[in-house]
Parts: sequence; C-alpha cells; structure tokens
Amino acid sequence: MVETLRAPAQRAHGLRIDGTRLWASLMALARIGATPKGGVCRLALTDLDRAGRDLVTGWAREMGLAVTVDAIGNVFMRREGRAGRNPALPPVMAGSHIDTQPTGGKFDGNYGVLAALEVLRTLDDHGITTEAPLEVVFWTNEEGSRFVPVMMGSGVFAGAVPLDHAYAAADLEGRTVHAELQRIGYLGAEAPGRHPVGAYFEAHIEQGPVLEDAGITIGAVTGVLGIRWYDCTVTGMEAHAGPTPMALRRDALQGATRLMQEVVAIAHRHGAGPHGQGGQGGQGRGTVGQVLVHPNSRNVIPGRVRFSIDLRNASDALCEAMDADLRASAARLAGDSGLAVELQPVSAYPAQPFDADCIASVEQAAARLAHSCRRIVSGAGHDAVYLARLAPTGMIFVPCKDGISHNEIEDARPEHLAAGCDVLLQVMLERAGIAA
Repeated sequence: MVETLRAPAQRAHGLRIDGTRLWASLMALARIGATPKGGVCRLALTDLDRAGRDLVTGWAREMGLAVTVDAIGNVFMRREGRAGRNPALPPVMAGSHIDTQPTGGKFDGNYGVLAALEVLRTLDDHGITTEAPLEVVFWTNEEGSRFVPVMMGSGVFAGAVPLDHAYAAADLEGRTVHAELQRIGYLGAEAPGRHPVGAYFEAHIEQGPVLEDAGITIGAVTGVLGIRWYDCTVTGMEAHAGPTPMALRRDALQGATRLMQEVVAIAHRHGAGPHGQGGQGGQGRGTVGQVLVHPNSRNVIPGRVRFSIDLRNASDALCEAMDADLRASAARLAGDSGLAVELQPVSAYPAQPFDADCIASVEQAAARLAHSCRRIVSGAGHDAVYLARLAPTGMIFVPCKDGISHNEIEDARPEHLAAGCDVLLQVMLERAGIAA
C-alpha cells in the first residue's frame, strides 16, 4: 500500500512552502510569552500555554481542520484524505511541542508544529488532496520545565508513562497536571494512544553546532542517543591545607578530577569522532555537569566530592559498554588511591533509532530540492522518541545559530527554516500519496 501511495507524489516534487508565511506564524506565536531578551517563556499548562494553544488551534479551525484533544492535552489537527477511498488509512502526522523553557527561544518545538501547519496551508493553496489524512500535532509538556517527566504527552500517548502518574505530577506550587489541564480547558476526552498514526515526522532546529559548522542545511536524523545518568561520590578526609604534607593527604577532589577526566576519555574510546559524529555507529558523549565539594573551604583539603555523570551513545550496547568502562575506572581509582568511590545509577533512557525508509526519504527530498544534507544523530530527546515505538518515524534538522538552544538568544535563518519545511512537505506527501 505504501508504494502505491508514493507514486503520485512525483507530481509535487517542485512544490514549495511560503517561507514568509511560516516566519510570520513563528513570530506571532513567539509574542505569547515574549521575554525582554527576545526569547519566550511559555511553560506547560500556564495561561500563556493556553493562549499559545488557542492561537494555533484557531489557525487550524480557520483552515477547516478538525481539532481533537486527548486526555493528556495532546492536540491533533486533521486534514482529511480523499473521501470514500481507503477510509481506514491512518494519518501521516507531523508536529512537536509549543511549551518552552523558562528562558527558551522562538523555535525549539514551535518550528515543528508550525512547519507542519504550513505544509497543510501550502496544500490548500495548490488544491492538493492526499489519499491518507494528514495531521498536525502538538504534545503536552515536552520540556519538563514545570512538570516531570519530560516528553510527558507523547510518553503517555505511547504507553510509556501511566496517565495517572502524569496527572499526579505537580509543580513547585503544588498544582497538578490534571488540575491545570482542566483549568486551561485542554483536558480532552479521547483516550491517549487511541489516535492512529501511519507515520510521524518532526522538523526541529538542531540544538547543536554540527550542521552550522559544516555548512549543511538539512540533517537527516538517524536516531536519538541512549542516556545513562549517575551520581558519583568520592570520599577521603578533610584536613588543614597547611600542616598536611602532600604524600599524607586523602584529597577527595584530586581523586574525583581523575574520574571526571576519565568520563571524557570513555566517550572518546566509544566513538566520539570529528564534530562528535563518530565512526562505526559510535556517538560517545561524556559530561560532568554538576560538582559539589565538601567542605568547600579555601584552606581545607576536600573530604568529599559529589558529581554528576552523563554518558550517551547511539545504541544500548554502546551505552552498556560505556557503563562497564566507567565502573572499571571507578574501581581502579578506589584501588590506586584508597579513596571510597560510590557510583549510583540515577536513570537510563534507551537509544531510539528512526525508521530507515523515513531517513532515506528525508535525504532524497533534500537532494531533489538541491539542499545539502548529511546524516546526524540527536543528542537531545524529542517527542519523536516515543512516536518511533508506534509508527515509522523520522526527524528533519536545520541549523541554529552557534548551536544555541534552551536560551533566549536561540536563532535560526528564515531560509533554513523554509528549506526544512519544504523537505517536510515532500516526505509527508510521499507517505500520504496525492489523490489522482
């Protein structure tokens, strides 16, 4: 059936979206929750989130799209396929999220939703009807800034997060997800996960520097890295910095820094290549982001250091190999130094590869449109991670300025955003098919 649907899409290979209209819609949404530094603060399920939701769903209704809200507040905006033929065809879906970080930007998540809406506007402009329905979706609480877990709406939709658990999540003021969904009017009736998905695509700014550094316009995303988080505590003995000779010290910080350096070395040993892209499938990442030193005094030898460790790679097998390497390094440090080293796993997220056909479709569309393209891995999580468990899924990356995201100065070039949206148009039409 997929091959049958794809054939008519040849008619639309020259089709382009309206980049000026896409930019205008992005700027209109960015005014809701605009910050003095040019960013956006629109936290999930706040009054500002309601205003953003109302704006986007208002545009959808003006276009004649049917709007459905499920019980976790995910919103689906549907453009029907050709009536009466293949009524059982599931929709080809595209989208992302419109909630932001407290100091977020204009494009993270928002671009994916409004690019999908622009695809449907372009089809309306040209009077094109698809065989399968098309849907634009935005997922609830992707960022996790106000409520945890992150990617909540798509996680509930995919059955990875229990609905009751999501409902009970509370912000710092004790307001729950369920109460806030009800308050803002987005507590829908449809059971999450009952909504069919034929394929899912998500356009997104890269949120990293690779594409911009290489001068590449389109990233065909191969998947999302698996993650292993740990808390590590190294314990020695605090003592006076003056009277204690170097050879007789049990300096927890000196031991901890050895293991911190080893975290970076482990990432390189497991596939961190040029620009972090790696070879043979390896995409090693190793980060120490938080360090707490006790007693943190200028003239006292540190007696205890606690720090975070973040390991990532492209497959679960590689993540497990990095885990084994880290544990061996911690054991060596303890044996060599006499310091106590405790390594406590905090959380783990599996690696998620994307559909091979979807990846190839992105590459082929970029080539037809004469856009430079390369395969790229996503080091950050996206709603596409959970959708990939349910249906063929792909992501389209475009560059962002200096690789900066989750920041008020987040920026992207209009021509890159239009290029990514043109690719999205092509891959959605290829999947949905054009009615003859």
